[in-house]
Order: sequence, then C-alpha cells, then structure tokens
Amino acid sequence: MKNTIDNCQVLDIPKIADHRGNLAVIEGDTLPFDFKRVYYLYDVPSDAHRGGHAHKEQQEFLIAVSGSFEVILDDGINKKTVTLNKPNKGLLIPTGIWRELGNFSSGAICVVFSSDVFLESDYIREYSEFEKFYR
Repeated sequence: MKNTIDNCQVLDIPKIADHRGNLAVIEGDTLPFDFKRVYYLYDVPSDAHRGGHAHKEQQEFLIAVSGSFEVILDDGINKKTVTLNKPNKGLLIPTGIWRELGNFSSGAICVVFSSDVFLESDYIREYSEFEKFYR
C-alpha cells in the first residue's frame, strides 16, 4: 500500500519540564521505527532548499531543535506544508513521500532520525522518477 501525505504526522516528543529548562527524550517507542542514523542540518541560508527526494524504504522523523523551517510533503497527488518550530514536536515521514525543506529561520537546526543507514539506492532524487515509481 502506498503512503499518502495523510500518513505523515506531527508527533509529540516526551518532555520533562523543569524550572532549570526542559528536557526532551527520544527512546524506546517514542518513534514508530528503530533508528539507525541521526544527522542534522544547520547554517542553511533562508533562501536555500534541502531535501528534494523521496525514500523507497526508509522512514524519517524531523525535528526543529532550534528555529523553524517548512517541510513540503508530496505523495504524487496531494501536497501539504508543515511548519516545524518546536523542539518537542517532530514530523514523521513514511516511505514514498517526496519532501522539500525550506524557509529556514536564522539559526535553525533540523535533526533527522532515519530508519536505516545511508543507502544511495534508497533515494529517489528526480521528481520525474518519483512520479513513475509511485504510479
């Protein structure tokens, strides 16, 4: 079954509130998949775009740990834009969803939890290939 943008969802990250500052925790079943890679984007110019691909098998979970940015989600039929701007909320992107990240605020940091290690063969980097792959 093909995923749609409706399968993308913003999830709460458990937070421990304290007068000294909050602590967010990702462990156990916080994510609906086991992650094998964590990476982050930073110093992204406000007019730059990241992403521009889909994954055949990998799932990802994106968090704006600082600042904000927008994620344009596309399932080949419908599109929607999600703004991430809270470090205790993240966006779950299942397989087969095209994503583009943009409109980064100054100092924005995007942390990504991925369900697998980097595999170039898992990426669909051309939108025309994405359209063919998911028809």
